[in-house]
Amino acid sequence: MAEAVTDSSTIPVSSVDHRPHHDTAFLGHPRGLGYLAFAEAWERFSFYGMQALLVLYMTRTLLHPGHVERIAGFRPFRAAVETLYGGPLSIQALASAIFGLYAGCVYLTPILGGLIADRLLGRTKTIIIGASSMAAGHFLMAFDATFLVALACLVIGSGLFKGNLASQVGALYAPGDLRRADAFQIYYLGINAGVIAAPIVCGYLGEELAWHYGFGAAGVGMLIAIAIYLRGRRYLPTDDMAEGARAPREPLKPGEGKTILLLLALLPVLAISIVGNNQIFNAYLLWAERTIDLRFFGREMPTSWLITLDAIISVTFLAGTVAFWRLWARRFREPGELVKLTIGCAIAALAVVILAAASALAGRGKVGIGWVIAFHTINSIGFANVMPVSLALYARAAPKALASTVLGVFYFQFFVGNMLVGWLGGLLEKMPGSQFWLLHAALVAAAAVIFAIAHHFFGKRLEPEG
Repeated sequence: MAEAVTDSSTIPVSSVDHRPHHDTAFLGHPRGLGYLAFAEAWERFSFYGMQALLVLYMTRTLLHPGHVERIAGFRPFRAAVETLYGGPLSIQALASAIFGLYAGCVYLTPILGGLIADRLLGRTKTIIIGASSMAAGHFLMAFDATFLVALACLVIGSGLFKGNLASQVGALYAPGDLRRADAFQIYYLGINAGVIAAPIVCGYLGEELAWHYGFGAAGVGMLIAIAIYLRGRRYLPTDDMAEGARAPREPLKPGEGKTILLLLALLPVLAISIVGNNQIFNAYLLWAERTIDLRFFGREMPTSWLITLDAIISVTFLAGTVAFWRLWARRFREPGELVKLTIGCAIAALAVVILAAASALAGRGKVGIGWVIAFHTINSIGFANVMPVSLALYARAAPKALASTVLGVFYFQFFVGNMLVGWLGGLLEKMPGSQFWLLHAALVAAAAVIFAIAHHFFGKRLEPEG
């Protein structure tokens, strides 16, 4: 949700150098971008449709007596989780911990997925296998007994799918083709389109009819994503390994090792920068249920629809951010990624302070929905300068020899960040809401400070055009 790459990426492009660089069949971009964006939109529909329901499903139904006993292998799993988190957990804290583990592992496995694509199977086969595993996982979520198996399928499949699809976006363009910047914007608009639709469809089916209908709808969305990707294969970059020939390994160039070290060092900072935003899918939903008046025209709206509200606002400000920086660039030099990350984190920290203020004013009653609208608006402005700016930074700076692997490593920030989100979510029962959200705001603000320091000392290496 933000400005993407501002100059040429170092994603491998040898597979597309033979293609006409004037391909403008899809909104002025290569036709393959359209297939990738729509496939990603449906994958995000399935992912966020399930995720919007996950914590609500666990706290309202799955982890209660009569259901929890049916989950295969849950007793040793719970013991391991409670050992990791330091002792017995309430239903809410356990649900938060499971969410954090799942959401974290979803972003840990792309490292392995990138290595498999780079060194073994190629991107195309890896993506298809990953998508198939995710589809199976969504359908298995429809049964209590297979809950843990479903989460495992989703984690493994997502790892094979995520970074490799993003790297195919960059590989559509030749070196120096500045359309890559807009390509990542279109790609993220596709993501947000899926996020908008997911809670409306899956959230309504899950909360109003039956949980398993919502999870089943997420599975159907993943099947559509697979169909779109397969339909567009002939418009995507040729995958030499997929054709049976192994691509030669390119050595790192002088200085690229230091660049990799810097990118690795920034991962923990990116991890703490996302805790305020990613808590939206976890403790925020439970906090909103008891703090915010969600009635519209006399009817209580499903809590999961707050995810749709966030996505609609995010899409609006993604487009607004693109327009703003383009207008800015007409008169001034556009800042590099690290500066935008600093600005974005500062704004996102302010957004979380709004939730702290709402908690302080709530008292025994509920406050109006205007508070969360204000939060989502300010947070979306901030996050539009965090994602996909950080993805753009890693896509551009990644050494050509390890492009998919570096993009897989990029997602490690989400593993750490979501593990932190899961742990922090368990504190919602132990501290006032105002303190809970101020803690999140402080973490995001600290990320802004560190990004500013990184820009001062390492901006020339990471932002060579800046």
